[in-house]
Amino acid sequence: MKSLKKLSLLTLFAALMVIMAACGGSASTDKKEENTSKEKPKTEEVKELSGSLVISGSSAMQPLVAAAAEEFMAKNPKVDIQVNAGGSGTGLSQVSEGSVQIGNSDVFAEEKIPDKASELKDHKVAVVGMTAAVNPKVGIKDIKKDDLIKVFTGKITNWKELGGKDQKIVLVNRPDSSGTRAIFNKFALDGATPAEGVTEDSSNTVKKIISETDGAIGYLAFSYFTDDTVTPLAIDGVEATAENVQSGKFPVWAYQHSYTKGEPTEIAKAFLDYLMSDDVQTTLLKEQGYLPVTKMKVERDAEGKQKNL
Repeated sequence: MKSLKKLSLLTLFAALMVIMAACGGSASTDKKEENTSKEKPKTEEVKELSGSLVISGSSAMQPLVAAAAEEFMAKNPKVDIQVNAGGSGTGLSQVSEGSVQIGNSDVFAEEKIPDKASELKDHKVAVVGMTAAVNPKVGIKDIKKDDLIKVFTGKITNWKELGGKDQKIVLVNRPDSSGTRAIFNKFALDGATPAEGVTEDSSNTVKKIISETDGAIGYLAFSYFTDDTVTPLAIDGVEATAENVQSGKFPVWAYQHSYTKGEPTEIAKAFLDYLMSDDVQTTLLKEQGYLPVTKMKVERDAEGKQKNL
């Protein structure tokens, strides 16, 4: 009987040891898991950008892109960005050829290089408004659209016919490769082909010629109306303002496109992201005379069809 009692105690003691071992193991595991959960994840190192970026194209976009590039390079001192003009056609051709990383354009690629447009990726970074600009001595500030078409097609040759001064009209055009010209012809002249006149590659030069030539008329992006050396014209009584473009009341406007050949490179993507940042969209765009895409109440497609958002 005593042997049986001793055996029972030994069995009970062994069972208690098994239970305690199991509990201890569980506690140890829980402790390890707790310690593991308290470990802080390692902070990933931010890679510093370095390299160069070449951009070309729309001269209307040049002031904006150049200013943004200066700010971007200040934040990324190992990056060098070169911003060239030359017109939208040039920018689209060069980015398609791969000679530049970004091609700026006032028009959709489908309008300029339809056979290669599918190779390019469109980044709409801003909106630009445009209007006719005249020498201040011309004596008018508003023009009917029908009369504007007659002026640029050579059917009206003196400003006195429109209530202005007795001055011969001098046309100042951009070359065929210009996106500014394409937009102005499409939305201000309803597709009419301008008559022969002075032709200049740069909007800066166009502004200079208009300001120095009696009777001159050309066309410029809003971003060039920074002083009173040229007079922007209202069209059909609608002033050329940001608000009128955003609401769809003023007809002459277009997206500002930054095209890349396929997906952008690391530096190109970083710069394009910067163009869409609040720093640029809410501050720099306004300073440079451009409009943020996010403020538009209307939109257009490559065919020029406009609809409300």
